[in-house]
Amino acid sequence: MPEDRNFPNGIPPASVGGRLAVRKTYKLFIGGAFPRSESGRVYPVLGDGGTLLGNAAQASRKDARDAVSAARGAVGKWSGATAYNRGQVLYRVAEMLDGRAAQFTAEVAAAERVAEREAGRQVDAAIDRWVWYAGWPDKVAQVAGGANQVAGPYFNFSVPEPTGVVAVIAPQEPSLLGFVSVVAPVIATGNTAVVVASEDHPLPAVSLAEVLATSDLPGGVVNVLTGRAGELAPVLAGHMDVNAIDLTGVVPDGRADLERLAAGSVKRVFAADEDWAAAPSTRRMLAFLETKTVWHPMGT
Repeated sequence: MPEDRNFPNGIPPASVGGRLAVRKTYKLFIGGAFPRSESGRVYPVLGDGGTLLGNAAQASRKDARDAVSAARGAVGKWSGATAYNRGQVLYRVAEMLDGRAAQFTAEVAAAERVAEREAGRQVDAAIDRWVWYAGWPDKVAQVAGGANQVAGPYFNFSVPEPTGVVAVIAPQEPSLLGFVSVVAPVIATGNTAVVVASEDHPLPAVSLAEVLATSDLPGGVVNVLTGRAGELAPVLAGHMDVNAIDLTGVVPDGRADLERLAAGSVKRVFAADEDWAAAPSTRRMLAFLETKTVWHPMGT
């Protein structure tokens, strides 16, 4: 079929109720807003049988730098919020995700070409995972910190603090559950995130960004990029204002070069191959915390 300028790839939208369906425009999520890529690039996202699901924005290196800048600007407000407040914000995200469960089930089923029942299980697990991490912000200090015994008239405390800006390469599949599993622990502990969504299945992550934008989450705490991880990951790994990077979504053979780039600015590097269906643990939260030691003399 020759390409029609009115429709991507010359394929018109499906008919709904006797009229043309409204095609959704998928954009990036940076600083609480939804810009197009500054490069103007998009790439097709295909479903079962090559069906065009939409055109996702193909983020550029400048988009990645803009996202880091937005994340850095949000660190102070987010890390300075009370742990209880951060937990409430995360719980609100879970509430809103639950209210749109049918939409996400349909999107995951189309994106990953799985049955709706399987997609529904993934969505349910993603909601449960948000709730699980929402309960941790005001408890993780008791797990990662504590009072230390010292030989002298002093109190000595270990206090966990957020690392700062964390870049995350999300796994390809499961697109929604994997995204939630790598992002929620980063922000639960007071960090901000720049996330490269699944390259093959980015649309559920963009829809989740809409949930984040309309929740109580401050702009810039989570920034979502869609596009080629091979183009964006090196920019984030070498960026001097990124404090840590999660390479879970990068194939093991491709991590070494990114780790070398990260070493140039002494980044914390984390990578773990996960069973996403397994129960979560505190490992991902603790990976992006720094420990500050505080001394205080007794009797003053």
